[in-house]
Amino acid sequence: MRKSTLAITLGLLMGSGSALAAEAGTGSVEARLAALEQRLQAAEQRATNAEKRAEAAELQAKNLATEQQKTQTTTAEVAQRTTQLEQKSSQEGGFEFHGYARSGLLMSDSAAKTQGGPGLTPAGETGGHVGRLGNEPDTYVEMNLEHKQTLANGATTRFKVMLADGQRSYNDWTASSSDLNLRQAFTELGHLPTFTGAFKDSTVWAGKRFDRDNFDIHWLDSDVIFLAGTGAGIYDMKWSDTARSNFSLYGRTFGDIENSENNAQNYILTLNNYFGPVQAMVSGMRAKDNNDRLDLDGNKVKSDAANTGVHALLGLHNESFYGLREGMSKTALLYGHGLGAEVKTVGADGALLPQADTWRLATYGMTPLGGGWHIAPAVLAQSSKDRYVKGDSYEWATVNMRLIQALTQNFEMQYEGSYQYMDLKPEGYNSRNAVNGSFYKLTVAPTLKAGDVGEFLKRPELRLFASWMDWDHKLDNYASDDALGSNGFKSGGEWTFGVQMETWF
Repeated sequence: MRKSTLAITLGLLMGSGSALAAEAGTGSVEARLAALEQRLQAAEQRATNAEKRAEAAELQAKNLATEQQKTQTTTAEVAQRTTQLEQKSSQEGGFEFHGYARSGLLMSDSAAKTQGGPGLTPAGETGGHVGRLGNEPDTYVEMNLEHKQTLANGATTRFKVMLADGQRSYNDWTASSSDLNLRQAFTELGHLPTFTGAFKDSTVWAGKRFDRDNFDIHWLDSDVIFLAGTGAGIYDMKWSDTARSNFSLYGRTFGDIENSENNAQNYILTLNNYFGPVQAMVSGMRAKDNNDRLDLDGNKVKSDAANTGVHALLGLHNESFYGLREGMSKTALLYGHGLGAEVKTVGADGALLPQADTWRLATYGMTPLGGGWHIAPAVLAQSSKDRYVKGDSYEWATVNMRLIQALTQNFEMQYEGSYQYMDLKPEGYNSRNAVNGSFYKLTVAPTLKAGDVGEFLKRPELRLFASWMDWDHKLDNYASDDALGSNGFKSGGEWTFGVQMETWF
């Protein structure tokens, strides 16, 4: 209450007090005035408290508004950062690291050194691989580092470098036996804004690389087609929604001699076409001085080696298990003549004759069977004649089957059976002897996985394994330096045991 109001009130009360004094004693009037003053002070205190509460409420309202504004700002900032991160994650930019690795210990049933590898049979010299599960004694690593970016004009760039090493030493320090090698180093330019028509979304590249569209049968560790070297090319020239083509020029060196002046260069021109699921690939190659190469003593390496060659592939890439059920499958028929008679690794063999002819059939698929079971069959067969010596013949066929039984969220059993028949007539080339016969392998491998149990192509995996191998006695006589027939590894049945990890990402 204000002081002026209080003074007026007191004046009125004093006036009233004079009139009351005539009727009552002075003490009674003073008591009533004291009581009235106390009531007035209490009312003033209540008014002061109310004013303070009003000011506090106003301050609280202001603070609440400020906090709401801050919250709105923070929410907007978070949304903006989230949008930026989402945009960044959708762009092909920055560095990437990818890799593949396997490493395993393999030993005989007497805990001694033993033989292994998918190419351990006599047919392995011409690409005849058998099942790899429980049959790999090596450590092999690939490390890929890539840098990608998308420019403001929409163009993309990609640089990739790949290092690889493979060896069979079990030691921790293996520098003296290392095969460390730079296998790829190339750059790609894609979606160039000045490219139109069929070239609109194409990718141009140059450098040392594996061809992008190579594919393999993983269970056999064998490529169906492997085109690689140093050169340049263009991918994805699109003629329609279902038709596209790749064009490339690769160079390879027949470097079996140290004198660089005698190294023949093989140049491979390839046109790879896709019509929906059908692939039609054709390559021509030339190594002009191949039959004039000299060894270190000045002698011709091979005076009748081929200088030219052709290679062709007809493939079918199904998104089902041979059109019968869910899964996938791939099939390819390959033919090569002259330098093209090495049909798997195109243009890599400089010892082939001009008359050499090779046919190769490859097919594999994967499908779930239900109840936690999955199956992956594969067939790989080849017939090659006049390959290194006129009249020679190399014929072989491999049938492989891998089964997976998913038992828990992280545990599965893998089983693999592999059979190979071969009829090899080298006609004395490289001191090899004519043989024919069969090879058999069975493997059981309890396997741990972090997830995706039952998926054939999901890694990493940690495996224990036991393998049993046997083959016809005649195959021991093919060569003095191959696996079959070597000391402690002869026909009659061999058990091997081991552990292995395999991963890729």
